Amino acid sequence: MAKKDPIDMPVEERLKTLYQLQATLSAIDEKRALRGELPLEVQDLEDEIEGLSTRIEKIQNDINEYERAVTQKKGEIETAKASVERYKAQLDEVKNNREYDTLSKEIEYQTLEIELCNKKIKEAGYKIEDKKVELAQNQEIVEDRRQALEVKKNELDEIMEETRAEEDKLKQKVKELEMKIEPRLLTSFKRIRKNARNGLGIVYVQRDACGGCFNKIPPQRQLDIKMHKKIIVCEYCGRIMIDPELAGVKLDKPATEEKKTRKRAIRKTVKKEDTDVPEQTED
Repeated sequence: MAKKDPIDMPVEERLKTLYQLQATLSAIDEKRALRGELPLEVQDLEDEIEGLSTRIEKIQNDINEYERAVTQKKGEIETAKASVERYKAQLDEVKNNREYDTLSKEIEYQTLEIELCNKKIKEAGYKIEDKKVELAQNQEIVEDRRQALEVKKNELDEIMEETRAEEDKLKQKVKELEMKIEPRLLTSFKRIRKNARNGLGIVYVQRDACGGCFNKIPPQRQLDIKMHKKIIVCEYCGRIMIDPELAGVKLDKPATEEKKTRKRAIRKTVKKEDTDVPEQTED
């Protein structure tokens, strides 16, 4: 038997199939809702660990940079000390005051360089210690977050394992239903569903109102929905509308009308009784 083209399907059949698709997608959403905030928590922990790892890498680079600077300054100190020794040796061979003053200034300059290098080495040492403390703190936080991530992932895997089989069946049903729906209508439905806060792309009429946004539907429009002659969307929220009977939904009749009629009947009875009571006259 040839497969029926979705375009040739009557509107009534299209709406039924679309509502079945909505019900199946909602069931998948419920399965995913069982996971709660776990997927987001896992993602947040992964992002935090990544950020901390980047910070740790930067701190380690800073420590390496300071250590290189310390090594460099120590080398400069050794060079300056060698220069001081050489200049001091030359002082014994000076022939005039000018040479002596020049050498003395050089010795003084190199001595100051040594002091400056020692000061910078000391400062770098303090910074290295601070960075090492910061590094240890961040490493501890990362380890704590990794343990929490492992626990959350295990919880998520357990929940997914429980619902995976049912979810796979529902996904297969979704594929089968989508094959029966006209591509253009399916695209519109998916767009509506994506923009809808509750994920409903097709809703049935409830108490003369849209089942999605609960705005009142004019009587003529309600009649058009019941006729199943064309696809009708809510003029307020844009959701596709379907008659409850076609959707297979049984709605309870509101009890408000019955209460109102009873109240009116009681009022009328009281009024009648009042007219039957004769007026009392004073003796």
